[in-house]
Amino acid sequence: MKVTEHIEQSKGKTRFSFEILPPLKGQNIDSIFNNIDPLMEFNPPFIDVTYHREEYVYKELENGLLQKQVVKKRPGTVGICAAIQNKYNVDAIPHVLCGGFTKEDTENFLIDLDFLGIDNVMALRGDAVKSEIYFKPEKEGHQYASDLVDQIECLNHGKYLDEELQNSAPTDFCVGVAGYPEKHMEAPSLDSDIHFLKKKIKKGADYIVTQMFFDNQKYFEFVDKCRAEGITVPIIPGLKPISTKKQLNMIPHRFKVDLPDDLIMAVVNCKNNQQVREVGVEWCINQSKELITKGVPFLHYYSMGKSDNIKNIAKEIF
Repeated sequence: MKVTEHIEQSKGKTRFSFEILPPLKGQNIDSIFNNIDPLMEFNPPFIDVTYHREEYVYKELENGLLQKQVVKKRPGTVGICAAIQNKYNVDAIPHVLCGGFTKEDTENFLIDLDFLGIDNVMALRGDAVKSEIYFKPEKEGHQYASDLVDQIECLNHGKYLDEELQNSAPTDFCVGVAGYPEKHMEAPSLDSDIHFLKKKIKKGADYIVTQMFFDNQKYFEFVDKCRAEGITVPIIPGLKPISTKKQLNMIPHRFKVDLPDDLIMAVVNCKNNQQVREVGVEWCINQSKELITKGVPFLHYYSMGKSDNIKNIAKEIF
């Protein structure tokens, strides 16, 4: 079922969903199931599965020279989605990236998803390779998420890259895209970022999931700006409970997200990370409760592969 259909069937009631990471190469899928199992009592209609692009590593040869190698540390997105839908009978939503994909790769990836009965995809540009400062698309790939959305919509209308195909079958993907209440890190301003978000909607995106935020007012203002620009699709808030003191520096640096002073001081005053987790859960519970009063369609939690703190939040909310 499509995300938009889940929202329609909820009839204004806020639902629970979450995102998981594929396990590191060498781990089995039980590590995924062990973190999903405790959250199934809250009836998530869908689960997002991230896609992790290649990384470059340099291996020293016997002659002292360095050899560049391409590795994927977290493969398995498609297989995990198929396993989730088979085991739990809920919709799995794979992330589809511009980075690391040619247009042909993207088309074949989407065909596999369609054959597996996957109804939703999350279309993202993706980050730059870790060894590079700026995002660089593949030679025959997409530069922007809006172009990726356009390709997905073309497939939804039966338009494949090979224009000579006869009687080509259309896909029927519901397309999600990312929104940034505090603007994308590369955007010069929030207004310009919303301008490009609107472009993704015009290309055919059906819903938006936001980057994590810790101040609900940032989300409310973002939604107001989107609506003022004529963006009418559902805007699902993405939440992450802070869990370690290290994240006070990591989250603003990695995601360009501000942390409220009250949250910062509460974490600073914690004696250990167990206390930090408790602070993070309480803060996220309060965020969730306020968001529900505003009628958000879903509360979408970034689990980062761990479910215990998400379960503690969900017990209080759902």
